Amino acid sequence: MGRPEPDPALVERVARTATSLPDAYEEEAWTGVRWRVRRRTFAHVLVLTPAHVEEYAPGVVAEPAPAVVLRSTGEELLALSSAGPPYLRPPWAPGVVALLLRDDTDWDEVAELVTESYRVMAPQVLVRRLDGRP
Repeated sequence: MGRPEPDPALVERVARTATSLPDAYEEEAWTGVRWRVRRRTFAHVLVLTPAHVEEYAPGVVAEPAPAVVLRSTGEELLALSSAGPPYLRPPWAPGVVALLLRDDTDWDEVAELVTESYRVMAPQVLVRRLDGRP
């Protein structure tokens, strides 16, 4: 049996921000949907199964849970990594953090995190364009 796919409404909410960024595009991933810039993934919505969540944070969820996986660096990564659920940090990927998407998700915060993840992965010429700089 394959992994469950995320709710299209959750995908659409992330897509609103992700597809508005310079040269960003959406594509199907091995599971779920991801957004990329120059072939570099900056956001990925998927469903984490309990077995997969064990890789991130043992004992956090007992059933499949939708999440957005993002890139981060520096103090922001440290803060998100230390926050605990709904933030999860896989031990196998430096610079990656997942946010469980729940009923109480702050979608403004998701938009900010997606944009910051884009900044981490995008070439500087696109980051300058995003900032309105030449």
